[in-house]
Amino acid sequence: MAAAGARGPGEDAVNRIDLEGRVVVVTGGAQGIGLAVGRRVVASGGRVAVWDVNAAQAGAAAAELGAGSIALTVDVAEVASVAAAAAATEAAFGRIDGLVNSAGITGPVKPTVEYGAAEWARVVAVNLNGTFHCCRHVVPVMQKRDYGRIVNISSVAGKEGNPNIAAYSAAKAGVLGFTKSLGKELARTGIAVNAITPTTAKTAILDGLTPEFIDYMRVRIPRDRFVEVEEIAAMVVWLLSEENSFTTAATFDLSGGRTTY
Repeated sequence: MAAAGARGPGEDAVNRIDLEGRVVVVTGGAQGIGLAVGRRVVASGGRVAVWDVNAAQAGAAAAELGAGSIALTVDVAEVASVAAAAAATEAAFGRIDGLVNSAGITGPVKPTVEYGAAEWARVVAVNLNGTFHCCRHVVPVMQKRDYGRIVNISSVAGKEGNPNIAAYSAAKAGVLGFTKSLGKELARTGIAVNAITPTTAKTAILDGLTPEFIDYMRVRIPRDRFVEVEEIAAMVVWLLSEENSFTTAATFDLSGGRTTY
């Protein structure tokens, strides 16, 4: 049984956020946080375009989600791939109402002085450049209807910096700066841009981390557990909704009490 005040998802009824008729692009949507977000979007009445580098997993995710969801094979680090996916999604649905930038990689766990330039560049290319590419090509579609909700998934590492994953920490910090900039640029439109900073969740992204590093992260969470992907999805889906009508260029914390700002 969970400790008082520390209940996990599933112990209470799930609220239904109104996304009726909305079309949401979820990058990295074939598994982990992205798939959890997709499930919550569909449960809220929306449709999902699963953008993922793994074609087979993306197809399986879209089939599971149903409700007219589609799968597109996308490498967010490649401009041409993202541009083609944005065009294909608009052609399929006639609109894009939401974008969740969930695709990400941790990269190697080792001291900065041991990082190779190519290793650093790849982490930044996926986590930071990928977020830029997707916003760059989806925002113009949103502007046609003067409506949109963008949620960029950063990390507690982007706020605090974790040792031995400097590229990931730096890229996720960059996502926060980019979110604030783009949110301010679009503040007088019907498009909101926000970020979330979750602590570690039990997803495939942990596969590249050592047990010692995973334990290092867990013991720093006052809740004394990792965040569940369903908890992340709950916050994301509200940020995707029309109810989120005023807040933009902001960061929402999901650290279980770890971060203090």
